Amino acid sequence: MLFSAFSLLSAGLFVALDAVDVAFTEAAVGAGISTILALATLALTGARQEAGTHHKVAPLIVVIITGSVLIYASIDIPPVGDSQAPSHLHVAPRYLNQSMKEVGIPNVVTSVLASYRGYDTLGEVTVILTAGIGVLALLGGRRRKKERTKSGDKEE
Repeated sequence: MLFSAFSLLSAGLFVALDAVDVAFTEAAVGAGISTILALATLALTGARQEAGTHHKVAPLIVVIITGSVLIYASIDIPPVGDSQAPSHLHVAPRYLNQSMKEVGIPNVVTSVLASYRGYDTLGEVTVILTAGIGVLALLGGRRRKKERTKSGDKEE
């Protein structure tokens, strides 16, 4: 609950700093979805823990493979703060210098997400909405199944 309150306060701070896109994401994910998932987890967790049936070696193998892939992928990353990195030379100077004239929004991050990358942002919002609906559908289906089992009805 403290994390949810902190996330909501952070969203308010982002609004005060004219970063409404970041505030919306913080409020939706940090204060909204995270809180709902935490409460749903507590509601669906039983009082007793069931004995695990998984092997102890399989998670270690997955972690080693994932870590190796991440280390291999990070070899080409330029050093932190490198002014000659490709991300700093392509369109970033144009966004920083021209966004106020072209878009009219004082916050550069908001102008990039709302105008230059508007379709990407719409796609990201659609993905988040779809994921939220999927989670709610899964949680609702499990609850109905438990209610039917408790009432003595046959499962179909």
